[in-house]
Amino acid sequence: MKLLVGLGNPEQKYLKNRHNIGFIATDKIAEYYKLSSKRKAFKGVLQEGIICGEKILLLQPQTYMNNSGLSVQAAKKFYKIDINDIYVFHDELDIPIGHVKFKTGGGSAGHNGLKSIINCIGKDFIRIRIGINHPGDKNLVSNYVLSNFNENELSHINIKLNDLIKDIEKLIFKKETKKTIERVNEIKRENILTKIKNRLSNRNE
Repeated sequence: MKLLVGLGNPEQKYLKNRHNIGFIATDKIAEYYKLSSKRKAFKGVLQEGIICGEKILLLQPQTYMNNSGLSVQAAKKFYKIDINDIYVFHDELDIPIGHVKFKTGGGSAGHNGLKSIINCIGKDFIRIRIGINHPGDKNLVSNYVLSNFNENELSHINIKLNDLIKDIEKLIFKKETKKTIERVNEIKRENILTKIKNRLSNRNE
Protein backbone atom coordinates (compact mmCIF):
# COMPACT_ATOMS: atom_id res chain seq x y z
CA MET A 1 0.00 0.00 0.00
CA LYS A 2 1.20 3.48 -0.86
CA LEU A 3 0.00 6.84 0.39
CA LEU A 4 0.10 9.76 -2.05
CA VAL A 5 -0.30 13.13 -0.35
CA GLY A 6 -1.07 16.41 -2.11
CA LEU A 7 -0.32 19.56 -0.13
CA GLY A 8 -2.38 22.72 -0.32
CA ASN A 9 -4.94 24.86 1.45
CA PRO A 10 -8.69 24.13 1.43
CA GLU A 11 -11.33 26.69 0.40
CA GLN A 12 -12.19 27.83 -3.10
CA LYS A 13 -10.14 31.03 -2.83
CA TYR A 14 -6.90 29.01 -2.69
CA LEU A 15 -7.78 26.74 -5.62
CA LYS A 16 -5.36 28.22 -8.16
CA ASN A 17 -2.66 29.31 -5.69
CA ARG A 18 0.94 28.35 -6.42
CA HIS A 19 1.05 26.79 -2.95
CA ASN A 20 -1.76 24.43 -4.02
CA ILE A 21 0.07 22.70 -6.83
CA GLY A 22 0.13 19.56 -4.68
CA PHE A 23 -3.68 19.51 -4.75
CA ILE A 24 -3.68 20.24 -8.48
CA ALA A 25 -1.27 17.38 -9.23
CA THR A 26 -3.05 14.79 -7.07
CA ASP A 27 -6.45 15.76 -8.50
CA LYS A 28 -5.08 14.98 -11.95
CA ILE A 29 -3.69 11.65 -10.74
CA ALA A 30 -7.05 10.71 -9.21
CA GLU A 31 -8.85 11.57 -12.44
CA TYR A 32 -6.39 9.72 -14.70
CA TYR A 33 -6.43 6.53 -12.63
CA LYS A 34 -10.15 6.77 -11.86
CA LEU A 35 -9.78 6.64 -8.10
CA SER A 36 -12.85 6.58 -5.85
CA SER A 37 -14.85 9.69 -5.00
CA LYS A 38 -13.47 11.91 -2.28
CA ARG A 39 -14.59 11.21 1.28
CA LYS A 40 -13.71 12.93 4.53
CA ALA A 41 -11.14 11.05 6.60
CA PHE A 42 -8.04 11.70 8.69
CA LYS A 43 -8.60 15.46 8.82
CA GLY A 44 -8.52 15.50 5.03
CA VAL A 45 -10.20 14.11 1.95
CA LEU A 46 -9.29 10.60 0.89
CA GLN A 47 -9.54 8.65 -2.37
CA GLU A 48 -8.67 5.03 -3.01
CA GLY A 49 -7.85 2.82 -5.96
CA ILE A 50 -5.49 0.31 -7.51
CA ILE A 51 -2.44 1.20 -9.60
CA CYS A 52 -0.17 -1.52 -10.96
CA GLY A 53 -2.03 -4.05 -8.81
CA GLU A 54 -1.23 -2.15 -5.60
CA LYS A 55 -3.65 -0.43 -3.24
CA ILE A 56 -3.34 3.35 -3.34
CA LEU A 57 -4.57 5.96 -0.90
CA LEU A 58 -4.60 9.58 -2.06
CA LEU A 59 -4.89 12.13 0.73
CA GLN A 60 -5.35 15.89 0.63
CA PRO A 61 -5.07 17.31 4.16
CA GLN A 62 -7.74 19.88 4.98
CA THR A 63 -5.88 21.22 8.01
CA TYR A 64 -4.38 24.11 6.03
CA MET A 65 -0.79 23.83 4.93
CA ASN A 66 0.90 24.48 8.26
CA ASN A 67 -0.76 21.50 9.96
CA SER A 68 -0.59 18.99 7.10
CA GLY A 69 1.35 16.54 9.25
CA LEU A 70 -1.64 15.89 11.53
CA SER A 71 -3.60 14.45 8.61
CA VAL A 72 -0.70 12.41 7.23
CA GLN A 73 0.12 11.04 10.67
CA ALA A 74 -3.48 9.90 11.24
CA ALA A 75 -3.63 8.03 7.92
CA LYS A 76 -0.17 6.51 8.40
CA LYS A 77 -1.07 5.24 11.87
CA PHE A 78 -4.46 3.80 10.87
CA TYR A 79 -3.17 1.91 7.83
CA LYS A 80 0.28 1.15 9.32
CA ILE A 81 2.02 2.56 6.25
CA ASP A 82 5.81 2.55 6.11
CA ILE A 83 7.30 6.03 5.81
CA ASN A 84 9.12 4.96 2.62
CA ASP A 85 5.72 4.32 1.00
CA ILE A 86 4.54 7.90 1.55
CA TYR A 87 4.87 10.28 -1.42
CA VAL A 88 4.24 13.99 -0.84
CA PHE A 89 3.51 16.28 -3.80
CA HIS A 90 4.34 19.91 -3.03
CA ASP A 91 5.39 23.24 -4.50
CA GLU A 92 9.08 24.06 -4.82
CA LEU A 93 10.34 27.62 -5.26
CA ASP A 94 13.83 26.77 -6.51
CA ILE A 95 12.75 24.68 -9.51
CA PRO A 96 11.52 26.08 -12.86
CA ILE A 97 7.76 26.14 -13.15
CA GLY A 98 6.25 22.72 -13.83
CA HIS A 99 9.52 20.82 -13.60
CA VAL A 100 9.60 17.87 -11.23
CA LYS A 101 12.28 16.48 -8.94
CA PHE A 102 12.16 13.55 -6.53
CA LYS A 103 13.87 13.59 -3.15
CA THR A 104 13.92 11.19 -0.21
CA GLY A 105 14.40 12.63 3.26
CA GLY A 106 16.04 15.92 4.13
CA GLY A 107 14.79 19.07 5.79
CA SER A 108 11.81 21.27 5.04
CA ALA A 109 13.72 24.10 3.27
CA GLY A 110 11.29 26.50 4.92
CA HIS A 111 8.18 24.78 3.53
CA ASN A 112 5.66 24.77 6.38
CA GLY A 113 3.70 21.79 5.05
CA LEU A 114 6.84 19.66 4.92
CA LYS A 115 7.91 20.96 8.33
CA SER A 116 4.62 19.81 9.84
CA ILE A 117 4.91 16.35 8.26
CA ILE A 118 8.52 15.96 9.43
CA ASN A 119 7.50 16.90 12.97
CA CYS A 120 4.69 14.33 12.94
CA ILE A 121 6.15 11.28 11.17
CA GLY A 122 9.85 11.91 10.53
CA LYS A 123 11.77 13.00 7.45
CA ASP A 124 12.27 9.85 5.36
CA PHE A 125 9.21 10.11 3.13
CA ILE A 126 9.55 10.76 -0.61
CA ARG A 127 8.94 14.29 -1.88
CA ILE A 128 7.72 15.02 -5.40
CA ARG A 129 8.86 18.60 -5.76
CA ILE A 130 6.97 20.56 -8.42
CA GLY A 131 8.52 23.85 -9.51
CA ILE A 132 6.65 27.14 -9.21
CA ASN A 133 9.63 29.50 -9.79
CA HIS A 134 11.00 31.96 -7.27
CA PRO A 135 9.82 35.59 -7.09
CA GLY A 136 13.46 36.70 -6.85
CA ASP A 137 13.31 38.19 -3.38
CA LYS A 138 12.77 36.17 -0.20
CA ASN A 139 10.66 39.00 1.21
CA LEU A 140 8.13 38.38 -1.55
CA VAL A 141 7.80 34.63 -1.01
CA SER A 142 4.84 34.61 1.42
CA ASN A 143 2.58 36.62 -0.88
CA TYR A 144 3.93 34.91 -3.99
CA VAL A 145 3.06 31.34 -2.96
CA LEU A 146 -0.47 32.45 -2.06
CA SER A 147 -0.97 34.20 -5.39
CA ASN A 148 -2.77 32.53 -8.29
CA PHE A 149 -1.14 31.05 -11.35
CA ASN A 150 -2.09 33.03 -14.43
CA GLU A 151 -3.80 31.23 -17.31
CA ASN A 152 -0.58 30.79 -19.32
CA GLU A 153 1.17 29.30 -16.30
CA LEU A 154 -1.75 26.94 -15.62
CA SER A 155 -1.72 25.78 -19.23
CA HIS A 156 2.03 25.16 -19.04
CA ILE A 157 1.71 23.30 -15.72
CA ASN A 158 -1.10 21.10 -17.02
CA ILE A 159 1.10 19.98 -19.92
CA LYS A 160 3.99 19.19 -17.57
CA LEU A 161 1.75 17.35 -15.09
CA ASN A 162 0.21 15.29 -17.87
CA ASP A 163 3.72 14.15 -18.80
CA LEU A 164 4.41 13.26 -15.16
CA ILE A 165 1.15 11.35 -14.69
CA LYS A 166 1.72 9.20 -17.77
CA ASP A 167 4.95 8.01 -16.16
CA ILE A 168 3.68 7.75 -12.57
CA GLU A 169 3.70 3.95 -12.70
CA LYS A 170 7.43 3.93 -13.42
CA LEU A 171 8.19 6.84 -11.14
CA ILE A 172 6.56 5.35 -8.07
CA PHE A 173 5.97 1.66 -8.65
CA LYS A 174 8.96 0.57 -10.70
CA LYS A 175 11.59 2.80 -9.09
CA GLU A 176 12.87 4.25 -12.38
CA THR A 177 12.76 7.75 -10.99
CA LYS A 178 15.96 9.35 -12.28
CA LYS A 179 15.91 7.64 -15.67
CA THR A 180 12.24 8.41 -16.27
CA ILE A 181 12.46 12.04 -15.15
CA GLU A 182 15.42 12.54 -17.49
CA ARG A 183 13.44 10.97 -20.35
CA VAL A 184 10.39 13.15 -19.67
CA ASN A 185 12.52 16.31 -19.57
CA GLU A 186 14.36 15.26 -22.77
CA ILE A 187 11.05 14.73 -24.59
CA LYS A 188 9.96 18.21 -23.48
CA ARG A 189 13.21 19.73 -24.80
CA GLU A 190 12.82 17.90 -28.11
CA ASN A 191 9.22 19.10 -28.44
CA ILE A 192 10.24 22.70 -27.77
CA LEU A 193 13.10 22.54 -30.33
CA THR A 194 10.74 21.03 -32.93
CA LYS A 195 8.21 23.82 -32.38
CA ILE A 196 10.94 26.47 -32.76
CA LYS A 197 12.24 24.86 -35.97
CA ASN A 198 8.71 24.68 -37.40
CA ARG A 199 8.07 28.33 -36.63
CA LEU A 200 11.36 29.37 -38.23
CA SER A 201 10.56 27.27 -41.31
CA ASN A 202 7.13 28.87 -41.62
CA ARG A 203 8.65 32.35 -41.43
CA ASN A 204 11.14 31.53 -44.18
CA GLU A 205 8.46 30.22 -46.57
